[in-house]
Amino acid sequence: MSEVRRGALALGLAMAVGACASPTVSLRQGPRAYTAESYDVVLQRWTREGHQYALQGLDDRIAVTATYESWDFRWAYVVRYAQDFRLTTPERQELLQHTLEAAQQEHEFYVALYTQSRRWGELTRPTSAWRVLLLNDRREEVAPVAIEPINRPGAVELTYFPYTTVWRQAFRIRFPKYLRSASGAEVEVIDERVRSFRLRFSGPLGTTDLVWNVTH
Repeated sequence: MSEVRRGALALGLAMAVGACASPTVSLRQGPRAYTAESYDVVLQRWTREGHQYALQGLDDRIAVTATYESWDFRWAYVVRYAQDFRLTTPERQELLQHTLEAAQQEHEFYVALYTQSRRWGELTRPTSAWRVLLLNDRREEVAPVAIEPINRPGAVELTYFPYTTVWRQAFRIRFPKYLRSASGAEVEVIDERVRSFRLRFSGPLGTTDLVWNVTH
């Protein structure tokens, strides 16, 4: 039985995400008027889910859910986090400044995945069956600069990324903001002209793409 079926009751929001058509996203920056109650809607907006099935759909070669930690998402996250932890106004402002600065440096995704064999999903190990890439609609791609396993997801991960379950491995995956183009120029992977970008999991068992369509 697949992890998705076994974890159906626990996945909660992830199931709602999978059941709805993927919303388009805006990469515009600037202040947001979010409240703590806005977080679930924003999380859904920036989260995608994908599967690669085996045995006529009786099991998942990979079931993966990922949230792109965009400027917009980070703002909503800080508002929710600040309320939950009762941060003071200066503490909240410091956290917001720090996380928005991080968004300018790298592209970061929170990822939770299930694979038939757990070691196939250990993305930092040679036994992994999956390679991860970030691509844009111009077919430009970059590999991660860091993949950080979250070996024991705690209350923060389970609350703010509720598709995290005991059957899944969790990671933070970071990609560079820039790549070297064929002409030798340094260009942004996700810039103001991009119409879509995707997180690709590929290997001998197949390919699964998680796609974010961008509105301008």
